[in-house]
Amino acid sequence: MYKVTIYKESMFKIFFMALVSMLLSACTTVPVGVTPVDNFNLSKYQGKWYEVARLDHSFERGLEQVTAEYQLMPEGHVKVTNRGYSTEDETWNEAIGKAKFVESKNIGFLEVSFFGPFYGSYIIFNLDEQYQHSFVAGPNTSYLWLLSRTPNPDKTVIDKFLKISEKLGFDTSSLIFPEHSS
Repeated sequence: MYKVTIYKESMFKIFFMALVSMLLSACTTVPVGVTPVDNFNLSKYQGKWYEVARLDHSFERGLEQVTAEYQLMPEGHVKVTNRGYSTEDETWNEAIGKAKFVESKNIGFLEVSFFGPFYGSYIIFNLDEQYQHSFVAGPNTSYLWLLSRTPNPDKTVIDKFLKISEKLGFDTSSLIFPEHSS
């Protein structure tokens, strides 16, 4: 009886660790057809970005005036500060996380964590040469953002984002376009 209990506990631990490993590795995947940009330059990407469009998720639900700020830290990781205004609560929400490169530093494929050891994919799949507009995906086609250095980019940027994203399998009809105060 004692040996069976130890065996069951050991099998449970092995199964649990395998499940956790599988889930963690699944979070840093790339959606089919999405290719991270190359020749990426974090120094040019740093700074404040406005969220122009997103697919809905509980962690951003109800937020307007959403921004993301990226800052290279001396330790080599990237500090990520996301802010948004809850119109329902009339309060600002802020989340601070960290990002690190999954592959090389010149490829726009990072993993971001706001919750300790749990990381999710951050894939920059379209970026203009001036680093003014960024199309970002998560680990699957349920995660999508259009970021811009200005809160109201030109309509041609939004049209390009919609066209490319739809072609890649994202549900662009479900996009949310948060309001930004002037």
